[in-house]
Amino acid sequence: MPTEQRPVSQTASQIVHDHLQDELPYRRRQQALLREFGTAALQTRDFQQILQEAANLAARGLGCAYAKVLEYDPGERRLVVRAGIGWPPGTVDHVSLGADIESPAGYAFQTGQSVISNHLQKETRFRTPKLLADHGIRRAINVLIRRGGEGDTPFGILEADTPDPGQFDDADADFLAGFAGLLGIAIERQHADAKLQAALEHEALLTREMSHRVKNSLTSVVGLLRVQARGSESADVTSALENAAMRVASIAEVHDHLWRGSKVGFVDLSDFVGHLCKNLQSSAPEHTLQSRSDRIILSADKAIPLGLLVNELVTNAVKYAYVDGPGVIRMDAREINGHLLVEISDEGAGLPDGFDINEPRKSLGFRVILGLVRQLMGELRISKNIPQGVLFTIKFPLDPP
Repeated sequence: MPTEQRPVSQTASQIVHDHLQDELPYRRRQQALLREFGTAALQTRDFQQILQEAANLAARGLGCAYAKVLEYDPGERRLVVRAGIGWPPGTVDHVSLGADIESPAGYAFQTGQSVISNHLQKETRFRTPKLLADHGIRRAINVLIRRGGEGDTPFGILEADTPDPGQFDDADADFLAGFAGLLGIAIERQHADAKLQAALEHEALLTREMSHRVKNSLTSVVGLLRVQARGSESADVTSALENAAMRVASIAEVHDHLWRGSKVGFVDLSDFVGHLCKNLQSSAPEHTLQSRSDRIILSADKAIPLGLLVNELVTNAVKYAYVDGPGVIRMDAREINGHLLVEISDEGAGLPDGFDINEPRKSLGFRVILGLVRQLMGELRISKNIPQGVLFTIKFPLDPP
C-alpha cells in the first residue's frame, strides 16, 4: 500500500504545483495593473478619468466584464454609481444602490469589511441589488474606498461583478482593496487640490478687488490734483500739479490692468502701453503719438516704474522737443534675450550740446527717470535720433518665465 500511495501523493503535490503555476501570471498581472493605476492617478487631475480608470483596471485584474465605483450620498443615504464598465448608458450618475447592511455594497460600506459573494442567486446574507440581478451577475466583490485623510466619511465602494461561474478568493479581495486604497488617496488629493484651487481663486478675487479699489482711489487723486491745478494762479504750481496728476494716472493705469488681467499681479505689456499712450495722446492732441509693443506679460513691480518712465519721457518730448509746432513721438517695446528694450524717440530740436543726464539738475523729471531706471535694475542710453531729435533707450531684465 505504501508503494501504491506514493504516486497518489506525488499527483496531489503536482496538482498544487500546477495550480500555483497557473495562478502566478494572474497575480503578476494584478500587481502590474496596480502599478499602472498608481502611475495614472498621479499623472492626471481629471477626477472622472481617475474613477473610470479604476473601474476599467479593476475589471481587467479580476477578469470581470463589469465593475463600478460607488460614491456615498449622505443626503439620500445611498451609493451612487459614479463610474463603471459594462453597464448600459444612463447608469453612471443615475443608478444608486442601498447603503444599508442588507446589500453587499452597503454591508462593505457600513462595516469596512471586504465582501465576497460567489453565489448571489443563493445568497442568504444580503439581498441582490436590482442592477446586478438585471444583468445576471453571479459573483461580486465589494471593498471600501477610504479617503486619504483621517476621520472623514469613506468615499464609497469599489465593486467588481461577473455573470460567469467560478470563485473569487481572499487574494482577489486583497487586490481590489489595494486598488481602493490607491483610489482613496487619489480622491483625497483631488479634494485637496479643489480646496487649494478655491482658496487661490478667492485670493485672486480679493487681489483684483484691491487693485480695482486702488485704481479708483488713484483716479480720485488725479481728479483732485487737476482741480487744484486749474485753480492755481501760478504757472509753475499748475505745471507741477499737472505733472503729478499724470504720474499718478500712470500708476492707476497699471492697477486698472491688474484687476482686469487674467493673471493676478501681472499685466499684458501691449495692452497696458497702448492704453497709457492713448491717455498721453489725449493730453497732447496736437502731437502724434505712435506706440508698438510685443505681447509680454509683465509683473506689477516692473509695470509701474515702466509706466512712469514712459510718462516722463513722452511728457518731456511733448514739452521740449517741438517748440515750433506739432510733431511725432514714437514708443517701441520689444523683448531681446530675456530683456525688455524700450525706445522712445522724437524728431524735434534735440538735447543741448554737452547734455549729461547724470549731472545734478533742478529738473524733477530727470531725477525721476534715473531713479526709475535704477528701480528696474536697467540701463539708460541717450543718443541722437535719425534724421534728428532724441532717442531714449531703456533696457532691463524681464521676470523669468
